[in-house]
Amino acid sequence: MAGKNLYRYPLTSFTDTTDYLQINIVDYVPIGKAGTVTETKTQVTGKDADGNPKIEEGRGFQLKGTSLTGTPGARRNTKKPRETILLPIPSNISDTNASSFGDSRLNSIAGAAAAGVINTIGTGEDFINAEGGVDITGGLQSFQNAVGNAFSNATTAAGGLSGVQGFVSRFFASAALSQINVNLTADQILARTTGEILNPNLELLFNGPTLRTFRFSFKFNPRSEEESREVKGIIRCLKINSAPKVQGASIKNTFLKTPSVFELTYKQGTAPHQFLNRFKQCFLESVSVNYTGSNGYATYDDGTPVSMIMTLTFKEIEPIYDIDYNPYSGPYAPGQDPATPGGVGY
Repeated sequence: MAGKNLYRYPLTSFTDTTDYLQINIVDYVPIGKAGTVTETKTQVTGKDADGNPKIEEGRGFQLKGTSLTGTPGARRNTKKPRETILLPIPSNISDTNASSFGDSRLNSIAGAAAAGVINTIGTGEDFINAEGGVDITGGLQSFQNAVGNAFSNATTAAGGLSGVQGFVSRFFASAALSQINVNLTADQILARTTGEILNPNLELLFNGPTLRTFRFSFKFNPRSEEESREVKGIIRCLKINSAPKVQGASIKNTFLKTPSVFELTYKQGTAPHQFLNRFKQCFLESVSVNYTGSNGYATYDDGTPVSMIMTLTFKEIEPIYDIDYNPYSGPYAPGQDPATPGGVGY
């Protein structure tokens, strides 16, 4: 099987109208790339008509650097495959698209104080005078005013100064109790003393995207010596390409190279499937083979198991973004309208 780059099972079941799963195997390409970072200087050139500092953009300059992040949706199936495996579509296929969300709590006192702090951070420009020099006095005055506004916001949110004092006293009481291993939060103390708690303003906030996982099972029942060799080649090919690479590492025995990347496509004949989901590039996380697929050990004369079940777990390299649902750009199935998206998308 040396030099073989196309595997298929079953050998005789693929035609121009057959639905099947195509797995292309390509080399991994790191996402880090060379790029440039552009910075723009600003300068104060006087005052405007209202007497405020007039700030103008100066000339920009570029710094050559390296980016270790890619743009969303940057990974595409563009490389020529080293090996290709054609398998029947499994009996149980599905896809799940999800995003990560989490609970967020922020009581009104903390929220008002946080708003004041954010405003304080924004006062950095007050340290620059109209001539472009440093104005420590003016900056500190603005900073002091912002802190005062933050305290005023928190006081108003607490219903007056007494509300802030009550909250602060319970906060310090909670901290003191923790020193003797008594774990009571300020809210718990408040509930025990007054029967109230601070409104947590509970809200579900977006945390980030997630990565999809796909798990497929295939049953092999070789019906000839040739098909037996093909099944053996498929299993071996998947195992080799899912393994960390020693060969080709920059320093032998010190570094390991990333395993191969797998590009999955549901096909109808020679074209992508017109309905089923698409995939982004994947890593093969696990290859599991049960060599007694008929619930008992049985082999042919050459030792090939009569029945085998292979389970593959793939995980996509990058998340799904909205831009991945732009109109499908082909190749198109016979009769497919080029102006319409291909299938359900990712």
